[in-house]
Amino acid sequence: MSDSDSIQTQIEHVKQRVNDAMAMAKSLGADGAEVAMSRQQGLSVSTRLGEVENVEFTSDGALGITVYKEGRKGSASTADLSEKALKQAIEAAVNIARYTSVDDCSGLADKELLAMNPEDLDLYHPKVLSTEEAISLAKECEDTALAYDERITNSDGATLASFEGFKVYGNSHGQLVGYPSTRHNLSCVMIANEGEDMQRDYAYTVSREFDAMDSATKIGQQSSIEALSRLGAHKLATTKVPVMFRADIANSIFGHYIAAISGGNLYRKSSFLMDSIDKQVFPEFLSVSERPHLKKALASSAFDSEGIATVDREIITDGRLATYLLTSYSGRKLGMQSTGHAGGIHNWQLGIKESGQGGDFDAMLKTLGTGLLVTELMGQGVNVVTGDYSRGAAGFWVENGEIAYPVDEITIAGKLQDMFAGIVAIGNDIDMRGSIRTGSIIINEMQVAGN
Repeated sequence: MSDSDSIQTQIEHVKQRVNDAMAMAKSLGADGAEVAMSRQQGLSVSTRLGEVENVEFTSDGALGITVYKEGRKGSASTADLSEKALKQAIEAAVNIARYTSVDDCSGLADKELLAMNPEDLDLYHPKVLSTEEAISLAKECEDTALAYDERITNSDGATLASFEGFKVYGNSHGQLVGYPSTRHNLSCVMIANEGEDMQRDYAYTVSREFDAMDSATKIGQQSSIEALSRLGAHKLATTKVPVMFRADIANSIFGHYIAAISGGNLYRKSSFLMDSIDKQVFPEFLSVSERPHLKKALASSAFDSEGIATVDREIITDGRLATYLLTSYSGRKLGMQSTGHAGGIHNWQLGIKESGQGGDFDAMLKTLGTGLLVTELMGQGVNVVTGDYSRGAAGFWVENGEIAYPVDEITIAGKLQDMFAGIVAIGNDIDMRGSIRTGSIIINEMQVAGN
């Protein structure tokens, strides 16, 4: 039996148990029910200084059931799929529902929005990997890093992980769907030392396909390059300057935007972007599209965690807010329809008109001119209610389009409203390792606090 046959057999077994659970819920008096189960199995190994630090085999999962009865909601979960355990979980959910408040906005997703026959997005690419092979690759990665430069004096280790699993979702509207997926990653953390100066940094690669990851040698070298580049860091005097967020952390800017347009914050009136549909938020040169059905992509999904079919959607059009991100509950609270975002976003892609195109990384530095290049962010000082932004940072001071020296122990601050509107260029050095695909971003001015 192939790996694909094996996991499909598991999915069919779980689908049957999900069906059984919904039938039990109905027999116990529930008006409606939804059941979801995810399972993951795989291998993770870590090495440090040539020694194996950790070998972990994972095989876990749980079934969660939510029942609705006369406007009330109850939830329970179980890792045991036996009939007895299922019945106990469902009885617990029904009993909980008796004590919750009536909420007219709760309930299953609207039937007409559900993905009854979702397409295959080619997310399942298992790798047969022995423990010895995994250890060998992690060691190769770390050994390469340690040999790169004599100033690389220590390591926080290399980690290789390879996982496969599946998700199954069903509800009493008659929906019963599921799909398998894989995720593989390799990371390495190095420590550089020069005199009394010690710096730490990392590199990583991640993919649905094992063989599509960057090589162990490349990740090892890159982790050392990153750590070495931070040696000799300066402090900065407090000032206001243009700031460039390198591509691998630029997605955090859009992460705050996601929070501000998410239904939960909107119906609670806890967002600075309330009542902002079709209002100018970003420069006119910027658009963002969501493409949930990209084959093999890390954030692809044919349906959200409520079973609603995902669709191509425009998030930002010519800098204007085109849609909120709503679940069934938050949509009902706002008198709107779900946008299929229960569980998160799906492959955001930036569209940049010529006036905002910044070119490759070196061209972006030229556009920055003199200012701050941020390569690391720390802390969580962001208030989505007011838009206040303040985070610890590290990176490089740039003069006349050239990196002058590394900087650390600084804080960057501003208002998200001003930061969004103040984006002047976005690079084509796109980081593909997450759900938001963006290049480096330059913001016209931010407060930088140092000495």
